[in-house]
Amino acid sequence: MATFLDFEKPIAELQSRIDELRRTAEGGAVDIQAEIAPLQAKAERLLHDTYARLTPWQKTQVARHPERPHFKHYVAGLIEDFMPLGGDRAFADDNAIIGGLGRFRGRRVMVIGHEKGDDTASRLKHNFGMGKPEGYRKAIRLMQLADKFRLPVITLVDTSGAFPGVQAEERGQAEAIARSTEQCLNLGVPLVATILGEGGSGGAVALAAGNTVLMMEHAVYSVISPEGCASILWRTADKAADAAEAMKVTAQHLKDLKVIDGIIGEPLGGAHRDPGAAVLALGDAVEKALDALDGMSPESLRQARRGKFLAMGRV
Repeated sequence: MATFLDFEKPIAELQSRIDELRRTAEGGAVDIQAEIAPLQAKAERLLHDTYARLTPWQKTQVARHPERPHFKHYVAGLIEDFMPLGGDRAFADDNAIIGGLGRFRGRRVMVIGHEKGDDTASRLKHNFGMGKPEGYRKAIRLMQLADKFRLPVITLVDTSGAFPGVQAEERGQAEAIARSTEQCLNLGVPLVATILGEGGSGGAVALAAGNTVLMMEHAVYSVISPEGCASILWRTADKAADAAEAMKVTAQHLKDLKVIDGIIGEPLGGAHRDPGAAVLALGDAVEKALDALDGMSPESLRQARRGKFLAMGRV
């Protein structure tokens, strides 16, 4: 059964009526298609109108939708012969950040990203996509491996932020994030980053300092969550919607601000309504971005990447 968000209540009510009519007609001789067709058309119009005018806070809710495709779905749909590589060779393996070798539409690539999980057990296993120092040090190791063997790097970012626990801080969380960001900037191979759902704070930037940064249409990318921002500015998370509006967290805002390079369109109603189409759309966008970077020298890639980030915020 589909999970509807709060602002989708009218759509949910219509869909419930349609489902009820279908159940009533099951096994019977009565043809109710004439009744269902106008209701279905109305539901689709309402869905289109709703998603055409989403607020930043509503986009944040869509970006967090529990049925939205995650790292593992994109890898399964786009990467052939994926070989995961684990461990940071110092402390442990971090299941929140996954990476490995594979083939993307004929190219040998290194793929690295956050995995949130899609049920209670997998979310606990993957720590809800919140990376620890060993996860970012694993990412550094894999990027260095890609650089050594001249493999393009694709990163798939989906995290509310790096894990804020005491143990992570004791193991050097800030240093690991900073070094991962530095490694992104120092790569001599193409790096294409995509924000799948949430791009939260340094935990996202550590894998997203790429030559090309893309965002899914209903993804969000910010220095802090709207709830965190509201708690700091207004001393209450109830102002999260106001914070989301003020922070310009959406792909459309960030494209205008030149923080990202492109927006990947999602199926009507969000990627969770048609994961297969969302996966193919991302694949097409990443392939186009890699094609544009083909043939560039290591130094040219580094200079272009650094120049891109240094130019942000300049008038």
